[in-house]
Amino acid sequence: MLGHRPLRYSPRVATGPVILLSGGTGGAKLARGLLDVAGDDLVVIANTGDDVEAHGGYVAPDPDLVTFWLADRVDERGWGLRGDTFAVMDGLRELGDDVWFNLGDRDLALCLRRARRLAEGARLTETLDEARRALGVAARVLPMSDEPVRTRIRARGAWHGLQEFLIRERGAGPVEDVALDGVELARPVPEALEAIAAARAIVVGPSNPVISIGPILAVPGMRDALRAAEAPVIGVSPLVRGQVLKGPTDAFMTWAGHALSSDGIVAHYHGLLDGLVADRRAGRLPTLETDVLMGDAASRRRVADETLAFAAALRSARAGAGARRARTGPAPAPDPRPGGGTRAR
Repeated sequence: MLGHRPLRYSPRVATGPVILLSGGTGGAKLARGLLDVAGDDLVVIANTGDDVEAHGGYVAPDPDLVTFWLADRVDERGWGLRGDTFAVMDGLRELGDDVWFNLGDRDLALCLRRARRLAEGARLTETLDEARRALGVAARVLPMSDEPVRTRIRARGAWHGLQEFLIRERGAGPVEDVALDGVELARPVPEALEAIAAARAIVVGPSNPVISIGPILAVPGMRDALRAAEAPVIGVSPLVRGQVLKGPTDAFMTWAGHALSSDGIVAHYHGLLDGLVADRRAGRLPTLETDVLMGDAASRRRVADETLAFAAALRSARAGAGARRARTGPAPAPDPRPGGGTRAR
């Protein structure tokens, strides 16, 4: 096990992309730190289970939030574009619409254009790439799949789309079930598989393990690609001193049957991780113990730098021992409900 000690990443250790599996806020912050360290070698594979059609636009909350962070354009409220206005939402309310999903005017423009491009036959991958280029982002942001996957939550006896659950229901648990509609028909985008195969490091970001990272891993073929990769897979804990800073991670980890701890995170990703970056040690996995709070640019870069150095150290140790890891782990269990999708455990 590695304790807390300074680790500095050197790009000369290995070549190839740095992969980040990411949901929203936590993963987006780490993405911004990784951009400082890895530059345009960074490839983010973002959760699209949150995607929703709203106000005539196609909204991709997690890929867009990652892109806004990478562009240094995220608003201080933690979502949307900095300085955006809300004239369209105000106008819809004035006309009597029940506006529960807020989009800024420039954010809406992005989503309207994406909906138009998809209707014209563009892949979701292409629309995300067009957005990041328009915002001047050097790193790539890929969807987990071009096929639609929609996360649904059962709470208090009723099913809700994820955005409806988080916003209208305020994420109030207990969570009774999670389903991923359409995931059995989804496939990883070819660009993601190519990047994973060539990667020097693969990082599972500090996003909600169930509803943010879970949908990515549930896409058929994604776990197989990660298991086959030569690069070490490093998880960054979403917990800070054992607590969740934002969102209902605790309710979803309880539903999944895992403790809100480093050991619980490792258990949830059973068979996937080679190491964990956390402020508390995991019992059965190499752990880099360090402060994982990313409250400013310096801390985001430090966590990114230490994570890549940790990955390089694990890769070097494995190469020195002449060993290749064998990853095993169960595939997501099929949901017995007719048309219910796949469970996100």
